[in-house]
Amino acid sequence: MRKWKTGDHVVVATAYVDDQDHDTHRDGMLGAGQKAWGFETNFGGLAHYAIVRASQLMPKPRLLTWEEAAVNPLCAGTAYRMLVSDRGAQMKQGDVVLIWGATGGLGSYAVQLVRNGGGVPVAVVSSRQKADLLRSLGCEVVINRSEIDGGDTTLLQRPEGWKKLGAAVRDAVGEDPHIVFEHVGEKTFGASVFLARRGGTVVTCGSSTGYQHTYDNRYLWMRLKRIIGSHGANLHEQWEVNRLFSMGRLLPALSKTYTLDDVSTAARSVQTNQHIGKVGVLCLAPSPGLGVTDPQARARVGEDRLRTFQS
Repeated sequence: MRKWKTGDHVVVATAYVDDQDHDTHRDGMLGAGQKAWGFETNFGGLAHYAIVRASQLMPKPRLLTWEEAAVNPLCAGTAYRMLVSDRGAQMKQGDVVLIWGATGGLGSYAVQLVRNGGGVPVAVVSSRQKADLLRSLGCEVVINRSEIDGGDTTLLQRPEGWKKLGAAVRDAVGEDPHIVFEHVGEKTFGASVFLARRGGTVVTCGSSTGYQHTYDNRYLWMRLKRIIGSHGANLHEQWEVNRLFSMGRLLPALSKTYTLDDVSTAARSVQTNQHIGKVGVLCLAPSPGLGVTDPQARARVGEDRLRTFQS
């Protein structure tokens, strides 16, 4: 290990790659031995001590607390690759981007990345509280899906629901999405393929509601759309997004912090979708709010802004 020493403040990139796999040197996410650290490995970060490779280390943003810094790499890196990287949708200024689950771990970073990149985020949420949070981030177009489906939770899995949501998007921004940010899976994928404009892109990184997707292929092939699979982020992409946090250009999506003893409660809140953004778990840190080594930078960004998701 050449670039790091004992006592350095670091955060951990979540791609655990095999540096002896030739495909890794093309793109860390393409290597056959690539694993999601803490998920596909039998060790992770929910412990007093953690094992990582040197190729996972990044400098902790000095303006953030330990827990604010810890929650970002996985979902912010994933959203960056999906939207910004040349391996994703390659979003450009003015692109309309439909974002499912826009106050979740992925969506909360996607909204920020789209706004920062000059795009137009169209956020889909399930409650007025979540809509208000996004507006506080500067997201002007927020669609409450409960107002679209009227209590029929299957409507957005049928063409009449797709058309109703599409009309709401066009009413709000005057055109169809260039990009659909997809991670929900089975319950939204058909709608995503339908909603993307002619020549548009659906970029997907997951399937939280089920892996078996069905969609009307006519809307894909006859309207020249693309589906892009995206997974995690390579180390370069992680460094790029970590830099944005250090600059104060991205805000941590931390909404609540738990102790290590309460990790089961934290996990359950995520499993049942009771959380907003991200939850943090304190391991060695004795209390929240520690770890800031550049208070001037923190003050420039603003304490209230950095705590947007905690309000």
